[in-house]
Amino acid sequence: RFAVSVGYWKDPYIQYFVRQAKERKAPEINRGKLACYYARVHGVSYLIKAFLKKTECNCQIVNLGAGMDTLFWRLKDENLLPKKYFEVDFPMIVARKIHHIKSKPPLSKPIMESHSGDSLLIDSHSLDSSRYSIVGADLRFSSDLEDKLKKHNLDVHLPTLLVAECVLVYMTPQQSAELLKWAASTFPVVMFINYEQVNMTDRFGQIMIENLQRRQCNLAGVEVCRSLDSQRERLLRSGWEAARAIDMMKVYSSLPQADVKRIEGLEFLDEKELFEQLMQHYCICWASKDSSSL
Repeated sequence: RFAVSVGYWKDPYIQYFVRQAKERKAPEINRGKLACYYARVHGVSYLIKAFLKKTECNCQIVNLGAGMDTLFWRLKDENLLPKKYFEVDFPMIVARKIHHIKSKPPLSKPIMESHSGDSLLIDSHSLDSSRYSIVGADLRFSSDLEDKLKKHNLDVHLPTLLVAECVLVYMTPQQSAELLKWAASTFPVVMFINYEQVNMTDRFGQIMIENLQRRQCNLAGVEVCRSLDSQRERLLRSGWEAARAIDMMKVYSSLPQADVKRIEGLEFLDEKELFEQLMQHYCICWASKDSSSL
């Protein structure tokens, strides 16, 4: 929310979900974190749009652990909506999001505009329109997840993109492997995008873990975040045909340089080394299984 307010990227919808923070973080943490978010948003968005273009939007997106994400609204504004867009999160999070949507016309109106057919279903823990659904479910139980998605008209024969941003790391390796195996075995044409930590066994990674533990935040799946190789291997072991992983420094250096220059001018950063270390401890991985040779 803060990154958007100072101009790192445009998101006219985040203001309806998240209040502006009053306090500012220390500049080096602020600037490093914000540039990391910037690279994350652009990197994930690049892969999503590539998938939408390949499938000519004749596909579905399942956003896992979506929280207050605004991607549905942004894709609608760009005329890039898939046939159906699903979000999944814990019922408590889903209830909060539905409350925001119901009470704020800039959020509810685009859902109504894209809706066709029967009446829109909305209750405290789920929302289902013809193009957008929010499902309250626990990702650690993939059979329950599949049942709930199918009730909201998930089509397993449609090319499917699953997105998980800082989600799998909060599950045990066994739980995330089960989810990845379910996704790879359920859809004939499917892609998975995962954004999370990497290189977590070095000193910088250990400090990150200790800082999170002090805030009672346990990374149950951190052992899979040892390296880019371990991130790739977990995907291939779970039944995916192809997998790639790159750290966020590589993503950052691959972004359009004119825009990178623009965001580097927004706030002064003299702790370049700290910034680079932070970027080397997050990664984007993507995997595919493709029976139609898309």
